[in-house]
Amino acid sequence: MTKPVPPKNFSPQAATGDFAAAEGRFPRGDGSAVDGAVFRGDGIAAWRKIADLVEAEIIGGMLAPGTQLPTEAALAARFGVNRHTVRRALGELAGKGLVRTAQGRGTFVELSRLAYPIGERTRFSQNMAQEGREPGGIVLEAVEIEADPRLAGLLAITPGSPVLKLLTMRSADGVPIAFGNSFLPLPRFAGFADAYRRFGAVTPALAACGVDDYKRVSTRVGARFASPDEAARLDIAAGRPVLTVEGVNIDADGVPIQAIFSLFAADRTEIVVQS
Repeated sequence: MTKPVPPKNFSPQAATGDFAAAEGRFPRGDGSAVDGAVFRGDGIAAWRKIADLVEAEIIGGMLAPGTQLPTEAALAARFGVNRHTVRRALGELAGKGLVRTAQGRGTFVELSRLAYPIGERTRFSQNMAQEGREPGGIVLEAVEIEADPRLAGLLAITPGSPVLKLLTMRSADGVPIAFGNSFLPLPRFAGFADAYRRFGAVTPALAACGVDDYKRVSTRVGARFASPDEAARLDIAAGRPVLTVEGVNIDADGVPIQAIFSLFAADRTEIVVQS
């Protein structure tokens, strides 16, 4: 993981103390300081001072990943500014991938980036367990569709053949990591969606359909910016980067069983390609 670069106005003292201790270090225009307030007059906007302070706390390790920040109202009172100023500071931090806002729950320090190995035996749950995180998986949508020519080619079936389209969300410690579509041939995997709902993971769901082992035969990794809908699903700021991962899994006989098209939150995931 690339080590974050401290902000321009980084203060070692601010990074080693808490909010209450650091707040009073922002000076008035006359050079004096008052606890609990951020004052203008030195050419640095109040929202920037707040953003730099919180960033310093995160980099300094005083605000651990997953920590919930005080509410906008509490921060506004603490720094002696209005909520709009606080909101702009939090927006700056979110744009850097340092915090995330969960609708209705508050603002949290972003998780540190997870190493996600991709190789012949890629397993999401196993990867999360190796990182000491609790894996999760939910089904967002399950529908039957007809395979278009590209999908049919990936699954080695005839175009127009029925396939199960499964939209899932994967998480680590309850935080969204990736979501996307899986396509599996029918009728062989007619029970896959129900099995996935029951187990919350691909490997046991495939086992319930008679596939005891499988491997990844191909993977394509790319990157782009998240659309507003994608950002909302992943609980990231709009326009943040996402990693695109397309893969095909095969069974022990070499028969394609699953085509995968996933989006990973780039701020939370580092793809590690295994040879």
